Amino acid sequence: MATPSSSNQDQGPTALGLDKEPPRTCEDYWSEWKHCKGIRNLFHNYYTYGEAPSCEQWKIDYGNCRKWEKSKSPDAKESLCKSERVRILEKQKYDPVWQLRKSPPRDWYLPLGQDKPKHLNKT
Repeated sequence: MATPSSSNQDQGPTALGLDKEPPRTCEDYWSEWKHCKGIRNLFHNYYTYGEAPSCEQWKIDYGNCRKWEKSKSPDAKESLCKSERVRILEKQKYDPVWQLRKSPPRDWYLPLGQDKPKHLNKT
């Protein structure tokens, strides 16, 4: 059993709330796999990244979800939870594109394209 820690990697399925049912419905895994294999997604990924997406994990997760629902298999449960943890960590891996501001800009109320109010433009 995993010991409690601040990292999501070390937390077990119980700590993540995944001990009684799959994290998603099995139909969600099937839909994700069908979307991944779709021609539109294949074209988009090939155009964007230069290669076809790997959809095998969605199909494996669907199979594990069905095993978990039918036989409550601990191996399928652990495999599915591990896969979900990897997905969550993958999403958290990237920094935001923009830095968040702590407060609005000083002249936020001005119309766009103008630096100063007209009464301040006197030079």
